[in-house]
Amino acid sequence: MPTTLPVPISFRLPEGWLPASPPEGPDAPGVAFAAVHPVSDAGFTANITIDGEYRPDSATLAQLADESVERLSQVVGAVAVAHRHEIDSDGAPAVTQQLTFSAVAGGVRRDLVQSQVYLSLLDVRDPRERAVIRLALTATPAQHEAVLADFQDFVRTVRPNSGDEV
Repeated sequence: MPTTLPVPISFRLPEGWLPASPPEGPDAPGVAFAAVHPVSDAGFTANITIDGEYRPDSATLAQLADESVERLSQVVGAVAVAHRHEIDSDGAPAVTQQLTFSAVAGGVRRDLVQSQVYLSLLDVRDPRERAVIRLALTATPAQHEAVLADFQDFVRTVRPNSGDEV
């Protein structure tokens, strides 16, 4: 069952991507939204997921990204951080990272690439509350580059939503 995000957001899916039921299980805890690409690669469908949580602690986004790597490695085994970039923006700090790992999906062990973006957002209703939203793209290595631009376009549309938008 999907969870709700700690703060409301709005976003626009890339053209052709379809909303999907959020995945369930230990490798996808707390997913609030999921979408899938219309074309699969070797039986795996690239997907975008969104999850988030309130973080009353002072953990940095890089520390939260490290926690994510640790959680994923507990489920799938070895996880490599292929790339990480911190964006130090006053209005919207973020961390991006790209992970590579092997996991069983659809009953078959597959090599996968996951691009993650961590956004720190203040609750529009209570600015004292900090929430962290994680956006993730998971795809096969062969398809990752083809769908990465869609994911980047998607990330650019994510905004806090006060509920006043139409």
